[in-house]
Amino acid sequence: MDSLVSTDWLEAELGSGDLRVVDATWFMPGQGDAAADHERAHVPGAVFLDLEDVRDTSSALPMMLPAAEKFASRMQSLGLGDGSRIVLYDNSPYRTAARAWFMLKTFGAHDVAILDGGFAKWLAEDRSVESGKASVRHRHFTPWEDRGHVRDLSAMKANLDSGAEQMVDARSASRFSGEEPDPRAGTAAGHIPGSRNLPIARLFNPDGTYKSKDELRAAFEAAGVDVERPVVTTCGSGVTASVLAFALHLLGQKAALYDGSWSEWGAEADTPKATAA
Repeated sequence: MDSLVSTDWLEAELGSGDLRVVDATWFMPGQGDAAADHERAHVPGAVFLDLEDVRDTSSALPMMLPAAEKFASRMQSLGLGDGSRIVLYDNSPYRTAARAWFMLKTFGAHDVAILDGGFAKWLAEDRSVESGKASVRHRHFTPWEDRGHVRDLSAMKANLDSGAEQMVDARSASRFSGEEPDPRAGTAAGHIPGSRNLPIARLFNPDGTYKSKDELRAAFEAAGVDVERPVVTTCGSGVTASVLAFALHLLGQKAALYDGSWSEWGAEADTPKATAA
């Protein structure tokens, strides 16, 4: 299974014994109810993955990775287990299937893909949907993790001096430049000094599908990023940074991700902040 699958491919594979379809839609508070939307309509057989339910709730930061055991427990309750082929989709402007992809890969799932174009494309093509909640059987998901591609605050501070990894910020240009204030109380505006800005909208076609590999590479290059060199992606809370990481994965590159992102960096008193593009 490729990392990016088409709606045609998924429709043909529905019903396969090892296939699990997962709705990973997530919205910012006040923007919608992803769980209710899922119950109204979803890809047949899909289960709903609540990204709020698989974060580290002991952290004051919004979307930090949980312990491996917690993640494995949540996956088991959704019927996702060792040997499953997992296809993720969303219907969110933040392309949150990529965050679910990043988490699953971090915690040991091997065969994970994203539905190109997401649920919006599925609906636009008048494909079948179901309502309610899917009936699932618990499966064993082995607790395992590899955080070698996850960066924390100390690593990002060290990177300011070493320049070992290019920093790419997925937020909007106005948030990156500091022209738009950060929506989180006590969080400064701006970006990590030396970062490049690549808003995720530049990675997609009008129908919501990912751009071709050549176009993705060109988007990174236009933002001043050499995709052949190490990259760490950032955003507001680690969600859209996952979209950049997935796009780099499509280009054959394994990016690191700063999980605390601007929610952490912008709230720290002793971190340098830059404004203007």
